[in-house]
Amino acid sequence: MNNSPAREFFQSCWKNVNFMIGFIIILSVIIIAIFAEQIAPFPFDEAHKDAILQAPNRTYWFGTDDFGRDMFSRIISGTRITLQVAFVGALIQLTLGITVGLISGYFGGVIDRILMFIVDVTWCIPGTILALAVVTILGKGLTNSIIAISLVNWASYARTVRAKTMSLKNMAFIETGIAFGERPASIMFRYILPNVIPSIIVLVSMNLPGTIMSTTTLSFLGLGSQPPSSDWGLAISQGMKYISRAQWMSIFPGLALIYTVFGFNLLGEGLRDLLDPRIKSQ
Repeated sequence: MNNSPAREFFQSCWKNVNFMIGFIIILSVIIIAIFAEQIAPFPFDEAHKDAILQAPNRTYWFGTDDFGRDMFSRIISGTRITLQVAFVGALIQLTLGITVGLISGYFGGVIDRILMFIVDVTWCIPGTILALAVVTILGKGLTNSIIAISLVNWASYARTVRAKTMSLKNMAFIETGIAFGERPASIMFRYILPNVIPSIIVLVSMNLPGTIMSTTTLSFLGLGSQPPSSDWGLAISQGMKYISRAQWMSIFPGLALIYTVFGFNLLGEGLRDLLDPRIKSQ
């Protein structure tokens, strides 16, 4: 008896080491974010004046910062900010990239040239410089930093969706839809987009680590999250002031960031192996 496609896919997932390790890591981060208030022993912004810059101990597992706040609680709370950055950033990038890619690839001609010129200009400007420029215009803050990074990173989605759309728009099922009077918007979102989703899933999983790191960089530079936020980038930046006497202020947020980004990278590699037909055929 032949296995169903769904069963074969799940069997492939179990056999894919990168996917399973990445999935477990990201699942643990999501669980920590959901139950952050129950896991953290203290509120993330609660100051203990009698415990300023204490090294890791039984009460404060990851030590305390310069205000006497528990670093373990702040790192646990920071998981919510990291996931917010990842998923909100991905949503904005997908909205822009998919819309531009579908329109450009489907209509072609002048519309394609104009839209791809915008994509190429965005693509060729160094991402950090463009993000800094956008944040300077919009102002400091986590929301503005997410918008800035999204306005920088959406071009890769547009290029991928455009290429897939151009390869699909002349296929028989698309021509059948046109013959039955389907509108362009209906053809793009009902017929073409579902066939592009596997490539988009792979691209999202591969781009999320970059989105997290870019937003963390802005927070580290003081342009993203502002005090008393528990953002990991901000925590690392604040810890640099005391790096010679309180290394734990930067080490533990850095390890949390590495753990999360590593998980997304492994998950992306695993999904690429599972969903990219070019790799499957090799």
